[in-house]
Amino acid sequence: MISATDRPSLSRMLARTFLVALLVVGVVACSSKSDAQQASDALQAGLQSQAAGKLDEAATSYKECLKHDQTNKYCLYDLGTIAQSKKSTFEAENYFRLALASDPNFAVAIFNLAILRTQAGAPTEAITLYQQYVGLMPNDAAGHLNLGLLLNQTGDTTAGAAQIAEAVRLDPTYSSRLGSPAPSASPSPSPSPTETPSPSPSPTASPTKK
Repeated sequence: MISATDRPSLSRMLARTFLVALLVVGVVACSSKSDAQQASDALQAGLQSQAAGKLDEAATSYKECLKHDQTNKYCLYDLGTIAQSKKSTFEAENYFRLALASDPNFAVAIFNLAILRTQAGAPTEAITLYQQYVGLMPNDAAGHLNLGLLLNQTGDTTAGAAQIAEAVRLDPTYSSRLGSPAPSASPSPSPSPTETPSPSPSPTASPTKK
């Protein structure tokens, strides 16, 4: 029989036991998450931080994502856009190439890598990338425009004019910015496309450019 003096001590013991049990349950619940779920959680945390402009926090979350899914193209892509925004060109290119190793047809990674290769003075590689991009995204005016401008710069004005004309057809606002897209025209702006917005929408949806 428990005496009255023993009851407070017993209550405290039971309370501690219950708390320990809750902690154990919490640890087991966390450890029971699959790598895929932990990667998804980390990606979502990164997306929220990046949307709030907290790039360092976002990068930390994306790297945590890669610990559980080292070929996650979305985390690799978003780390690339963070590096791109910080003008860390080599790092950005590396992340985009890793994303493309995971998915060779990941359109936004192709587009952003083409931007970097253009800026690095590698027009031939950039043209190849843009050609791949417009093959995947035939209705994207920016891709046709950037490809057309690069083709013009390298002397292929006939193909360049055709790409610019297609860009204008898809987005007539380009016409007023570029003037006539006839073959004889020399568009004044060099290829300087806007970086695709980041973060990507979700770990399962196909990222889209604005």
